[in-house]
Amino acid sequence: MRICSLLPSATEILFALGLGDSVEGVTHECDFPPEAAKRPALIHPRVDPQARPAELDRQVTELVARGESIYAVDADLLGSLSPDLIVTQDLCHVCAASPDDLATALTRLPKKPKILALTPHSLADVWDDIRRVGEATHRRREAQSLAIALEQKVAGIEARAAGARARPRVLCLEWLDPFYVGGHWVPEMIERAGGIDLFGLPRKPTFRISLQDVVEAVPDVILVSPCGYSAEQARNEYRNMPFPEQWSATPAARNNHVYALEANGYFSRPGPRLATGVEILAKALHPMLAVSAEVEQAILPVTVGVSSVPSTTARAASS
Repeated sequence: MRICSLLPSATEILFALGLGDSVEGVTHECDFPPEAAKRPALIHPRVDPQARPAELDRQVTELVARGESIYAVDADLLGSLSPDLIVTQDLCHVCAASPDDLATALTRLPKKPKILALTPHSLADVWDDIRRVGEATHRRREAQSLAIALEQKVAGIEARAAGARARPRVLCLEWLDPFYVGGHWVPEMIERAGGIDLFGLPRKPTFRISLQDVVEAVPDVILVSPCGYSAEQARNEYRNMPFPEQWSATPAARNNHVYALEANGYFSRPGPRLATGVEILAKALHPMLAVSAEVEQAILPVTVGVSSVPSTTARAASS
């Protein structure tokens, strides 16, 4: 079977099921496992991925407002690969090619491949998507085993976190300028890791909040995990933010309970590593928990001075 993946999380699922040799094409963001990055990229961004957060948000907003896609599908390359199966999604057009762009590219193919669209909103949806990929690729047994293992891992973490004496109030930032909070499966991850998500709504999209919203919510822990960023990039972006004086009044900032996390690996991609993401959250919220070396290294504490210069987020109205 010749497979093309138009979604980084789908690429991770395919490789986890032992289908790496069948993956013929991926996206420009498919970097896990490392060998996935060696496959030709079928998707390219129409925005500047190196732009500052506020500028990148502006570019994305303008494209969406015009009804244009953020990504371009290389129809010629797709045709040359002649896939039997294309795995894509219809959840977030900021994360993958839109169905319209894919449909346009498909009109140029002499042989129409099977399309598997993944649209997860919760951890259970992600595990079920693994099963769906297994069904479509004749790896039903492997998919079932993987899904059960991930379910059991999260259940074990949840049981350990439940023994903690307190459930901290958590703000999870999926974007910094302007502020957006994590949605879909992220609030569930925080809850199962033993925290209380102050803003995120389970199974609902991310949304924008203001600085005043954050200050009034009094978070005990702030998690900085911008979509598409590594933990180091997230920490650098946070440190460069010109936070006003009110920020230091939050318990999280005052007590140095601000942590940068890698969104790409463990939070923004609905794939197998979300289970490790729950463990990362549990460790960040309950430092006394014993965890693996991978988890220890995935949490970067952030300390930053407070500036008197207002941030652009201070003027943003919540939506």
